[in-house]
This record gives sequence, C-alpha cells and structure tokens, in this order.
Amino acid sequence: MHLRCGLEPRSLAALAVVLVGAAVLAATHFWSGRPQPVQAPEQVKEAAAARPAAPAPSGPSGAGFLTGPSDGSPPTPASGGRIVVDVSGKVRRPGIQHLPSGSRVADALRAAGGVRTGADVTGLNRARVLTDGEQVLVGLPGVQAAAGGTAGGGGSGQAQDGPAAPVSLSTATVEQLDTLPGVGPVLAQHIIDYRTEHGGYRSVDELREVDGIGDRRFADLRPLVRP
Repeated sequence: MHLRCGLEPRSLAALAVVLVGAAVLAATHFWSGRPQPVQAPEQVKEAAAARPAAPAPSGPSGAGFLTGPSDGSPPTPASGGRIVVDVSGKVRRPGIQHLPSGSRVADALRAAGGVRTGADVTGLNRARVLTDGEQVLVGLPGVQAAAGGTAGGGGSGQAQDGPAAPVSLSTATVEQLDTLPGVGPVLAQHIIDYRTEHGGYRSVDELREVDGIGDRRFADLRPLVRP
C-alpha cells in the first residue's frame, strides 16, 4: 500500500536521514566558523613581563626628577666599593679608616672623629678624592708647607725652590707634586698615574719609569721626595 505522497516508507526514512545529516553538517560548519579568542604564546607573555618599564620623565616638572642633596655633602658613590686609608696626626681617632670609594679627605677626617682643636689645616685640601692605601696627615710639621709650596715663615729660598720637607710619592696630591722643581700639573699627574698602576712607590728610583722624567730631572727630584 503506498502513502498519499507517493513515497514508500523506506524512501521516506532515507530522505529524513539525509535531511538530518545535512542539518547537522550545517550546524557544525556554523559553530566551527564562529570567531574565537586567541591567546598569545607563553614566550610572548614572558617577554612582555620581562620588558622594563619606561623611565619617568627627568625634566623639572616630571615625577621622576631627582634633586641633589641640599646640605652640600658629596653624593654617595654608586659603585659600592671600599677603600682603606690611614688618617694620622691631630685627629681624635687616628688610624685605619674603611670608607666608600669616591670618599674625600673631609670624609676621612669625619670618620677619624674630626680635627683636634688648634690643628692647622690651611694647606689640607679637604675636597680631594681619596685613593686606596693613601695616608692623610693632619697638622704635622712640614706637611702644610709641602701642600702649600711655602715654608712656615714664607720668603725663604727653600720655600721658593721646593717644599720644606720631602714629598711622599705614595700620598702626594697633584698640588703637592707641582711644588717640586721642574714638575708641572701634567707631569704630576703622570707620577700619580704610575702610583695608581703599580700600587704605590717602593723606592724613589721608580721615578725613572715615569713618562717625562729623565736623568737630569730625576737627579733634581731625588733629594726632595721619598717613597
């Protein structure tokens, strides 16, 4: 017996299966084609997290503007290194002092408890930057004359020709070396550069190794200096 539509039940069932299958395929295609959120790879996330933040503006009106110390004290060294100096003479606590790299003579005097009352520090350059292993002498006879280039009374022939006391090659500053006959600021800096490279002077004869000091100049300097 045939249905009114003229299709057999078997054909009708097959057609229904085809229609259902087509509907499922259409729904699947529509669902897979919808927009989906995409996540960044893990390496990209890690790189973004490790990227440093942009520096704050450094102008006068920016939030990152840094102002220096208002009390006139020297800035704290950023390197974090240490030096060892020997502070001797008329200070309250003479001896070895451990200071940050870049410290000045004033810092060494402060670490030694300050200068004693009545000590003459006229020829002491308290703004000079210290080097590791040097000695700071305060208020001792002959030291001020060597630093200033004149003897105590002034006007003597010795004060004009050179310092009243032998200059220490291991601790002298450019200003002190400049008082020596035939030594200017450039040669004085060469003497200090040699001292820095070789860790000081063990003998006066090492002056021969300094660039700019010949035999004649060495003969003039030898009685005026000490290691």
